[in-house]
Amino acid sequence: MTADLGSGIRGPVQRAMDVCPVEVAIAVLGGAWKMTIVKHLLEGSLRYGELRRRVGNVTPRVLTRQLRELEQDGIVVRHAYAEVPPRVEYSLTVTGEGLKAFALELNQWGGEYIKALSTTP
Repeated sequence: MTADLGSGIRGPVQRAMDVCPVEVAIAVLGGAWKMTIVKHLLEGSLRYGELRRRVGNVTPRVLTRQLRELEQDGIVVRHAYAEVPPRVEYSLTVTGEGLKAFALELNQWGGEYIKALSTTP
């Protein structure tokens, strides 16, 4: 699988490449909200506002930063349409689609963890 890198490899990813593949995955996907963004984009392309509503309690600044990093790392692609008013949609690249099983497994594990926490006295 090859990443659809936007504008080169980000510094944290480059440094992680000297350590191990797990560190690379964490450098790419370990930011606040990144896996949540990926999970929602698995359903298809979303406009910025809809993505923000689905992600939840995230500030516009943080969401924009996370989307830019995911775009630079080849996970997300940004489609800007020359319309009035401007329309921007985000979708997963082929590399991003490769995260489907991982994202679904994390979602399931998280749900089970929440359930276990709620039953712990």
